[in-house]
Amino acid sequence: MKISILTLFPEMYENFLNSSIIGRSISRGIVDIELVNIRDFSKDKTKRVDDRPIGGGAGLIMKLEPLVAALRSVKTKESHIVLLAPTGKHYAHETACDYSSKKHLIIVCGHYEGIDFRFEKYVDEIVSIGDYVLTGGELASMVIVDSVVRLLPGAISEESTVDESFTDENLLEYPQYTFPIVFEGKSVPNILLTGNHEAVDYYHKKQAIKLTIERRPDLLKNRVWNEVERKMINEIKTGELSAIEKTALDNAARFLHKYKE
Repeated sequence: MKISILTLFPEMYENFLNSSIIGRSISRGIVDIELVNIRDFSKDKTKRVDDRPIGGGAGLIMKLEPLVAALRSVKTKESHIVLLAPTGKHYAHETACDYSSKKHLIIVCGHYEGIDFRFEKYVDEIVSIGDYVLTGGELASMVIVDSVVRLLPGAISEESTVDESFTDENLLEYPQYTFPIVFEGKSVPNILLTGNHEAVDYYHKKQAIKLTIERRPDLLKNRVWNEVERKMINEIKTGELSAIEKTALDNAARFLHKYKE
């Protein structure tokens, strides 16, 4: 996959492109990321890329000519062009999955008070990462690149992307734990220590539902619950354990105390 980022501040990406999963993916040839400095396409002697808004208004507006020229310098028939702006549709996991299937993704970072509105005719879609305003699209572009690259084959282990927040019909990821089993009196849930994979899977799904109900109920607005999930919700409300959880805990009762020592 190739990702082209059109920006006024390519220096902001230095550490980002050389660190963690992004850096490894580039070095392994999984993704090719190029930075295109919009300022290089300005015809102004001082390389100016902005001007005052026609009709009046606060701030400065990015000019159309350098934006279009920068875009055309990298655009191909396979390119999917995304403009980052607070007026765009909300970015979500489904969008990241869609982008990860593209051969060439072009991300255009706006800046200043905005861009010449006519530039929107040159892009395929307009995207916002949230209902707030940033000084430019650079940070937002990093969010998108990170979320897309990690989905590419070979970037991280396939198992790492299976049980994640938003991958199971918009459920948040279930709580996870590591060692020590007891820390300052706080213990890992006993069910996770039983070795019963079926019971643990059931518990994980129930906890994912519980966490989503508590923290992001908006994600469940249009969800249609199946019979098992409705049973889980009732158990969450009453604090009861399912039969499979009870059996697993009963069978492992004589071993659980060893984990707590």
